[in-house]
Amino acid sequence: MAIGPLVPSMHPADTGPVSAPTDLTDLPDEPNGQPQQPPQPQQPQQAQKPQPARKPQPRRPHYAWVVAGVALLVLVGAAGFRSTPGLMMESLHHEFGWSHGLISSAVSVNLALYGLTAPFAAALMDRFGMRLVVTNALLMIAAGSGLTVFMTAGWQLVLCWGVLVGLGSGSMAGAFATTVSGRWFSARQGLVTGVLTAGGAAGNLVFLPLLAWLVEQHGWRSAAVVVSLCATVVAVPVLLLMREHPADVGLLPYGAQTAPPPPADSGAALTRALRVLAVAVRTRPFWLLATTFAICGATTAGLVGTHFVPAAHDHGMPATTAAGLLSLVGVFDVVGTIASGWFTDRFDSRWLLVTYYGLRGASLLLLPGLFAGSLHPGILAFVIFYGLDWVATVPPTIALCRQWFGADAPVVFGWVLACHQIGAALVAYAAGVARDHLGDYDAAWYAAGGLCAVAVLLCLGLRPARTAAPA
Repeated sequence: MAIGPLVPSMHPADTGPVSAPTDLTDLPDEPNGQPQQPPQPQQPQQAQKPQPARKPQPRRPHYAWVVAGVALLVLVGAAGFRSTPGLMMESLHHEFGWSHGLISSAVSVNLALYGLTAPFAAALMDRFGMRLVVTNALLMIAAGSGLTVFMTAGWQLVLCWGVLVGLGSGSMAGAFATTVSGRWFSARQGLVTGVLTAGGAAGNLVFLPLLAWLVEQHGWRSAAVVVSLCATVVAVPVLLLMREHPADVGLLPYGAQTAPPPPADSGAALTRALRVLAVAVRTRPFWLLATTFAICGATTAGLVGTHFVPAAHDHGMPATTAAGLLSLVGVFDVVGTIASGWFTDRFDSRWLLVTYYGLRGASLLLLPGLFAGSLHPGILAFVIFYGLDWVATVPPTIALCRQWFGADAPVVFGWVLACHQIGAALVAYAAGVARDHLGDYDAAWYAAGGLCAVAVLLCLGLRPARTAAPA
């Protein structure tokens, strides 16, 4: 008997499971002749787990404040390094027999190079970066100060403390503060400039009493070694923390709402510094600002910063006490300069300068009668009053440079600062020569008071910028 093919039973009682066909050719056709699509298996829905609440992240300060903090540390150190020769003047005079004029000539070279380096330093920072320029400047100061312990002739003092330390400190001059505040801050530029400028005063506050004590107790060589070591140490945070622009860390300048335009390629640093100077010297504001700032340098770093301690010593005051008074000038300079930055953001910079130079001149005219062998209320009042005015001129002078010269303001201010230091250099040397020939410093104090009166008249000749150039 033949056996036919087995056919699955389609009886209703047959309720066993039937697997879904997997080949499209096995599917029945739809009316249009196309095969039906197999049903898609549904994925089981998984219950979503509740996400844990995120803890609010603490808001970190803007990196601009880190850069400003490093810059402040550098400027504090630079000021302390620069003020050391005035403390060593009597020790060098007695050990080597050098005249006050010779020792003052090293200070004069230091101050002149400090100023002449400043405009090129600003351009070099634009070209090679702040970190590279400042680090090399600190190492130059370390070398110059350290080598002085081996000197035996006056020209070596001029070379080490005049040339090397002058070039190094000039590379970290006011142009550095201007560059930092201009690049990293859109808001509070005046305040930041004032704080950084006050770093010079803080440097005197920190270093002068210590260095004076070292000179008196252990000799001037110990002070030179300490300066060398400190300059080397300060270079470390510059290498680790300094950044060139806010964009390097993915930020806008502090207080800015839009990104600043990229810096233009201005060519070689020397070319830019000279090109900016060639444009600036054809303007009246440049000469007024440069001359008044030269008087500022003459009456502060050149005269008081260099010769206050020897002048007080001439009247019987111990060098450590006189250095303490000079550091106290630094205490009130911090207050005065920061306040001046705050005033600069709110008041006319020209009238601020008129006020500052007028008050400074009056105090210098009174100083010769205040010196004595011990502390008394009169000399303390001078120190407080003069300290508040010491470098209060810097924030309004920088603000006027920005108004007139815009994006070139850091380089222009570098040249204005060069004039400041040239004035300081001339008076530092002249006051030393006057001391050798006249036996005291009285003529130098009276002449400085007269120079401040001239500065007042020049500031009155300044006019507001017709249009504020973009910084």
